[in-house]
Parts: sequence; structure tokens; C-alpha cells
Amino acid sequence: MNINLRVLLCLLIGICRLNAADEKKLIVGMDLAYPPFEMRDPQGLPTGISVDLANALGTHLHRAIEIQNIPFDGLIPALKTGKIDLIISSMTATPERAQSIDFSEPYLRTGLCLLVAKTAKITSIADADQKGKRLAVKKGTTGHLYAMRALKNARPLVLENENACVLEVVQGKAEAFIYDQMSTFKNWQKNPQTTQAILTPFQEESWAIGLAKGQENLRKEVNAFLTAYREKGGFNQLGDHWLSEQKTEFKKLGIPFYF
Repeated sequence: MNINLRVLLCLLIGICRLNAADEKKLIVGMDLAYPPFEMRDPQGLPTGISVDLANALGTHLHRAIEIQNIPFDGLIPALKTGKIDLIISSMTATPERAQSIDFSEPYLRTGLCLLVAKTAKITSIADADQKGKRLAVKKGTTGHLYAMRALKNARPLVLENENACVLEVVQGKAEAFIYDQMSTFKNWQKNPQTTQAILTPFQEESWAIGLAKGQENLRKEVNAFLTAYREKGGFNQLGDHWLSEQKTEFKKLGIPFYF
């Protein structure tokens, strides 16, 4: 074999190996701004429940995992354009989203509830949906979708991030913040003097892993992983490690836990 042919063969083998490695890697999109599910550790690396779940999925499928930090409202466009393979980012499986992407089987149940200003006389979504009231919602979330669809009298205040929504309630500029149970509990704990939490959900929801349309084989693999992970106690371990305080409080309140 002459030297030029040998060099060409080596190059081709190297390209094939690179392509094979690329095919094995799963790129997972998540918004690293939602602790304890998606966040960064002190070194700036991804950590949290969704990161642990993604890594467990990679181990189950024998595929490397790469996590890309993407703003929540950019996750579905990134999936549809092929920039990522999966969304694991506390995403609720809604009929609206299912029109453009596919979902795995649900892995967590939660619901929309209210973080309410301490001085507001609100104990339900009906109390909140009154003329003259402003309800904060985070852009692109199911709270935002609910407000656009269901509110008849209150005025939605659409903001870019969770902290801004909480601040509106703390400062009395909004009567309530429509968001999920987990975050509402956390934000109430941070602001007990100025807020109260109405944790019983007025809309029940389920989180699932998002996939591009047509990826049926991958969807089956993801569903098989979720079943096996649950049977092995993986979700119980995630709850005990990351959410022990919430588990205790929800048990006291008689509210079903997430996993």
C-alpha cells in the first residue's frame, strides 16, 4: 500500500470514528435557572435533579450526555431545528406543545398554584381573577398559557424570569404569581413576611421529556428507561436527596408528592 493511500485510509477511519462518536452522544437542552431541578454548581457546572436524570438516561442507553443551557422559551425551537436531541427541563407536556414536539411518558406530577401577597385576600384562583388585580406569570410557562386562556378579569403581567415575578408580589405590585407548586413553596420560604403560598393546585400537570417529532425509537428507549428507573427507586432517591424538606411539608399538608 503506498503512503498516500495509507494516509487517505487513516483519514477515512478517523472520520468514521468521529461520526460514530457524534451519533452516540445525546445533546440535552435545559434552562439552568430552575433550582433544584436545573442549575449550576459553584464551579459553574450543570447540576440538579434534571441533570442527574439526564446522566442516568445516558448510562442506561450507553450514550454520552452533553447538556446545553438554553432559555426555556428557546428549548422547543432548538429541538425542532436539531440543535438538541432531548428536552429535560421541568417541561409540562401540554396539548399545545405536543403539536410541535413529542413527549415521553410523564415522570413527575405537579400543578399550578399561587404565591400571594401577604396582604391580599386571596385563597383561590377565583379570588385572584378579579378586576383590578395583576397576576405575574413567567413568559413561556404553563402559568403564562393558563393566564392567556383562562383569566377573565385580572390582568396578566408577563415577565422574563421567576425572580422578577416574585419581586412584583413581594413589593405589592402584583397580587399573585401563577407558578408550579415546587417553586411557589420555595419562594414562600424565602419571603415569609411578605407572601403566602396557596399550594393546592388549581390545574394539575405532568412533566415529561421532549423529543423531536418522528423519533419513535428514541422515544421508546426513553420510556423504557423511565419505567426501569422508577422500578429501581431512582425517583425516590432523587426526592430524598434534593427535595427532603418539600416531601415532609407536602405530607403534613396532605398534598401528593411529585414523583
